[in-house]
Amino acid sequence: MSESNTPTGLSDNEVVESRSLYGSNQMPSHNSGNFFAILKDIIAEPMFLLLVVACVIYFLLGSIEEAVIMLCSICLVAGISIFQEYRSKNAVNALRKIAIARALVLRNGVESRIAPEDIVKGDVLIITEGEIIAADGLLLQSNDLSVNESVLTGEAFAIDKNNKNAAGLFKGTLVVSGSATMLVTAVGVHTAFGKIGISLQNISIQKTPLQLQIKSFVTKMVWVGAAAFLLVVGFNYFASGNIVASLLQGLTLAMSILPEEIPVAFSTFQALGAFRLLKNNIIVKQPQYVETLGAATVICADKTGTITQNKMSIYALYDVATDSCIKATDLEKIPATLLEYAMWSSETTPFDPMEIAIHDLYTATATTDNRKAYSQIHEYPIGGTPPIMTHIFEGPNADIIIAAKGAYEALLPKGNESALSTKIINQAKQFATQGLRVLAVAKTSWEGRNWPQQQQQFNMEILGLLAFQDPPKPNIGDTITAFGQAGIPVKMITGDHPETALAIATQVNLLHHQQCLLGTEVMEMSADDLRKQVSKVHIYARMFPDAKLKVIQALKANGEIVAMTGDGVNDAPALKAAHIGIAMGKRGSEVAKSAASLILTDDDLSHMVDAVALGRKIYDNLQKAIQYIVSIHIPIILIVALPLLLGWAFTDIFSPVHVIFLELIMGPTCSIIYENEPIEKGTMQRPPRLMGNTFLTLRQLRWSILQGLMITAGCLSIGYFYLQQGVGDAAIRTLIFMTLLFSNVFLTLVNRSYTFTIFTTIQYRNILVPVIIGISLLLIAAMQLIPFVSSLFSLEPLSYPRLLQCVLVAFGATMWIELYKGLKQKKH
Repeated sequence: MSESNTPTGLSDNEVVESRSLYGSNQMPSHNSGNFFAILKDIIAEPMFLLLVVACVIYFLLGSIEEAVIMLCSICLVAGISIFQEYRSKNAVNALRKIAIARALVLRNGVESRIAPEDIVKGDVLIITEGEIIAADGLLLQSNDLSVNESVLTGEAFAIDKNNKNAAGLFKGTLVVSGSATMLVTAVGVHTAFGKIGISLQNISIQKTPLQLQIKSFVTKMVWVGAAAFLLVVGFNYFASGNIVASLLQGLTLAMSILPEEIPVAFSTFQALGAFRLLKNNIIVKQPQYVETLGAATVICADKTGTITQNKMSIYALYDVATDSCIKATDLEKIPATLLEYAMWSSETTPFDPMEIAIHDLYTATATTDNRKAYSQIHEYPIGGTPPIMTHIFEGPNADIIIAAKGAYEALLPKGNESALSTKIINQAKQFATQGLRVLAVAKTSWEGRNWPQQQQQFNMEILGLLAFQDPPKPNIGDTITAFGQAGIPVKMITGDHPETALAIATQVNLLHHQQCLLGTEVMEMSADDLRKQVSKVHIYARMFPDAKLKVIQALKANGEIVAMTGDGVNDAPALKAAHIGIAMGKRGSEVAKSAASLILTDDDLSHMVDAVALGRKIYDNLQKAIQYIVSIHIPIILIVALPLLLGWAFTDIFSPVHVIFLELIMGPTCSIIYENEPIEKGTMQRPPRLMGNTFLTLRQLRWSILQGLMITAGCLSIGYFYLQQGVGDAAIRTLIFMTLLFSNVFLTLVNRSYTFTIFTTIQYRNILVPVIIGISLLLIAAMQLIPFVSSLFSLEPLSYPRLLQCVLVAFGATMWIELYKGLKQKKH
């Protein structure tokens, strides 16, 4: 361990001065969330362009009122879009800020956690195993420090950094082992990381299947709208010879076809869902992961800290010298040599719970504390399959201690099936069957100071075993049961002994059938054989990074949507490969958090049940919103097109003013009301949906089309009836428009569930339903009672009997499905 005077760090005034001289620790990024970038995207939207064209035509015609309405609509649509974009961008940025690791610095002589961008040149930064270094600097103190600099150099091997003379530390590199104190010499763009232009913010996120489906659907509808525009303009011009009227008819139809509410609803659902998860102690790095949660089909859970409490304490020790087991509570009988070598094989400044437990027991029992008398001169970090770690210390008389601990299989003499080896193996299995975690402790010697390259080259002598107890979390059994009811099996993946894993699995009622795969067995299997095994095996023991990754890949090859929990550096590849990587917030390494999609801030897996439920709820509610959008767009399209195609005497029923009004009502309905709908009964008792499924099944699309056709029939029937009675154009337009507006209100209520009737859904707690419907009814009243508003839409007030007829026709055109739902419920 390198020694130096204890630093105190910068004062508050020095921090301000350094930041003004050398800048902040922020990296440049292409910020797509600024106002002009958002405005550019809005202007490129087809609906915006159609509104602009309609506005220009009205101005050219001298229809100032309609032109002003279009102009106001343009501002309103742009304002809503900007608000929604900022809302979503701010949601994502806020989540990113929360997810970013906090750096530990010394300031004013006190350790404090700060955001990485607040680090300045001259800061004293404290780094530990598993962290990503936040700035460039020089080593002040170190404890067995090794760093992976592959992000800068491409070299995958860890580099020893304990020599001050060659120990430059660089932003973006990974602390593989040990800990250190460093002096920050460069921040932000002045670091080696910044100079070569690396920015994690520029990494593109792969779109989910649902995102791609929605984008494809909207794109196709844009082309349909363009074709309909040309067709209607041509047809109308051929019939009337009026190019301006033909253009307005074409614009009206094109606007009615574009489902611009769908992408708005999708982004809103995801962003708000991410914030709902945040309230439940889950940080979601990107909102699109919320959707993926609802499709999860399997969860691979790390045992320690996820299924168990990660509160390690030594339960018992097995001493080879006396062939005896001693309870850790029997302090007077603790074998001193065994415990001391366990301590030497641990980090000098422990942070792992097991090593902390070893140091604590040593402190409580050692008659002479030798830790200050010896200094560590060499370390072999944890490695190998199964893993071990070895430390070498030198004492005051140049005496050498070489201590190792790890899996007993790796420390037993090779090719020597002695009685002692058999006894150690049997004792280890006996501990493991009690659900205890077992570590072997060994010592060895070596001639000279030319240490072997690999720690496995030492000829180890096992001194004994340490058995740690780490009881299951109190709620983990209920959590596993809840996942099972939702059709999501839990698979335990651990580095522990198979007997330990099976014992813990039994304690928490995790399905296992006494089947267990070892990491070595996983690596020896062919891809096809492993795909068969992972579908039925739920316990994986003695696992290491490559084996974990291979299991995840096999599950994915089987079509599973995989969620994976992890906390260590070695879990990062599997977390990255899983569809949903879940890192532990309290004990997780920064590398694991960086690789994961989600972070459990309190390390409680039970929150994932709520997260899956929210993911399913969001998907269900999004389907309701999309079905509503499809259903209400059909009558708008047909009311514009059918009278023209059928040769009605009155064809100019709707204009762009009416369509944009309907769009402004539909947007909040689908993206606000349906997003806030509660989860429906039975959602978590059904199997997960298939990830690649279309967002609207053929059956759902049929129902939406049928709903739309029924509303169309109702609106056009009442209009046609009064057209035959010789009623004026304004009255017919009003009758059709009012019927459609009332149909929209009823449709909003009907589509709250396709399983339960309105008598059930009316009891759902969603304050936004009466608010939005109330606003819609007030607008309807304004159109009937305020002459200025009526004239804007070319309407006229209806008598109360006619208005009641509109309500009754709308009721019949929408509420018929309630009868179907009621009959269906009775059958079940």
